[in-house]
Amino acid sequence: MIFLPVQCRMARAALGMGVRELAAAAKVSTDTVARFERGDELKERTIDALQRALEAAGVEFTNGDQPGMRLTKAAAARSAEPASASNPTVAAKVVRRKTAKAAQKR
Repeated sequence: MIFLPVQCRMARAALGMGVRELAAAAKVSTDTVARFERGDELKERTIDALQRALEAAGVEFTNGDQPGMRLTKAAAARSAEPASASNPTVAAKVVRRKTAKAAQKR
């Protein structure tokens, strides 16, 4: 199966995963993820690492008539949860940011 840059972008969006998170999961640099998504040529093992990291996060890639992807049932269930339930750190950062902005206005 061929893993395409558009599939990488779609998978990250479906998972709510940023470039940094994918880079960390695949053990590559953020620049490497950006280069792949831009369509630059990378080593096959690097592309495989990106694909494996997304698959481990719950993505299945398809290459029928049109290349695509879908979430596994477990990943789809996680993405249906409110952001604060699935990632309390993100919710805490948002609250801190709002509190800091309110303090600046005073």
